[in-house]
Amino acid sequence: MLNTACQTGRQRGASMIEVLVTVVILAFGLLGLGALQSKIQVAEFEAHERTQAVVLLAEISERLSANRALASSYLNAGTIGTGDNQPASCATLATGPARDLCEWSNALKGAAEQSKGARQGAMIGARACITQVQAPDATTGVCAPGIYRVTVSWQGMSRISAPSLTCGQGSYGSDDAYRRAIATDVSIGLPSCL
Repeated sequence: MLNTACQTGRQRGASMIEVLVTVVILAFGLLGLGALQSKIQVAEFEAHERTQAVVLLAEISERLSANRALASSYLNAGTIGTGDNQPASCATLATGPARDLCEWSNALKGAAEQSKGARQGAMIGARACITQVQAPDATTGVCAPGIYRVTVSWQGMSRISAPSLTCGQGSYGSDDAYRRAIATDVSIGLPSCL
């Protein structure tokens, strides 16, 4: 009988050390979950910016293709977008390359979405460049189309390897690893070449 009395006197349930170990394990798990959540938010923001850049890249590429005869008028020495001297309103400009570049500049600066008067609809520090990769050549036997590279660059939230495209280079601080850039080539054929 004495033996059974001792067994019934033992404490049942978890000891204090077991509870503390469980709390420590849960704390590490929650810290890991918090870190993962912040990385997910940065990745989601970066994906949203890339989507906006693709839309803006497609827009000017389509305008360039639509104005084939004036394609060389889209070339510019500097960049379009953040830091350029394009007017805030393009209403006074005639239809054509000058107006297209003005509207594209305003879109890059976030004019599509505003909150309390501040532009918020574009990527951070969005800039764009249009360069000529190949000049059109209508010479008999050559008949080469004009090829124009349209590039959009912006500032990312985390470091990656610097893109090889030069548009916006050096515009986002001394470290080019925060610069993002995408590009497409637009080929403008020569209708006179058959």
